Amino acid sequence: MEQDFLNQLKATDEIFEGWDFSYVSETGRIATSLLTWSYGSIVKSKMASATSMLDMGTGGGELLSYLRPYPQHIKATEGYQPNVSVAKNRLEPLGVTVLPFEEDHDLPLENEEFDLIINKHDSFDATEVNRILKSGGTFITQQVGGDDCREINEWFNVPVSYEGWNLEKAENQLKGAGLRVVTAKEEFPTQRFYDLGALLYYLKAIPWQLEGWKQEDHEDELYQMYLRMKKEGYIDVAQHRFLLICEKL
Repeated sequence: MEQDFLNQLKATDEIFEGWDFSYVSETGRIATSLLTWSYGSIVKSKMASATSMLDMGTGGGELLSYLRPYPQHIKATEGYQPNVSVAKNRLEPLGVTVLPFEEDHDLPLENEEFDLIINKHDSFDATEVNRILKSGGTFITQQVGGDDCREINEWFNVPVSYEGWNLEKAENQLKGAGLRVVTAKEEFPTQRFYDLGALLYYLKAIPWQLEGWKQEDHEDELYQMYLRMKKEGYIDVAQHRFLLICEKL
C-alpha cells in the first residue's frame, strides 16, 4: 500500500482535547456548508438581557469562552469526564463555575436558577430543563440529529447510534415538559472531508458515530476510500442539525 495512505492511518495518534477540531478545521481539511441560522448570534442576542445563564454540556468551554461578557451569574455543566478539567482551566479564570454531572435528569442545580440556558450538541432532559429555568426564561439548543453523517455508518455497515432523534421528537419532549417552542428549524448541511486522515481524526473525536468500530479491522475499506478521495479530491456526507428556542411561561 502507498506510504501516504499508511501515514494517514496514523491521524488518530494526534491528541484531541476538549471539543477542539482546529487540527483539521483550521488547516482546511474539513469544511462544512452553512446553516441558515447562527447559534452564536442567537445566544449573544439573548445574553444581552440575561442576568443568569447556564451553558449545558460546555465541552472544553471553547465556545463559551468566546461569548463574553457574561451575565452576573453564570455556570456550565459537563458530563464527559475528560473534558471537565479542560473546561475548568479555561472557564473558571473567567468567572464561570464548571460543574460535572452524570445524569441529564439529575443536574446539580437549583430550581428556577437561570433565565437563559444554552445547549449546543449536548443531550438534555426536557423536564430537568424546565425545573432549572426561571418563569419567562429561554432555552436555546442546537442539536445533532440522528441522521448525522449517516453515510459513514453505511460505508462500514455500522448501525446509527441515535436513530430517530430529530426536530419533531425533541420539540414534543420540550412541549410535554411545559415549555413553549417559539423557533424550530432543521437542516442537512454538507460536511466535506478532503483526506482520509481528517476523517479518521474526526471519528476519533466522536467515537459514538461508529459504536464498536475498530480502525484496524477495516483497512481494506479505508484504502478504497483513500483511493476515492485521491481521485475525486474529497468525499461529502450530510450532517443533521436542528435548532429549538423555547420559553417557560
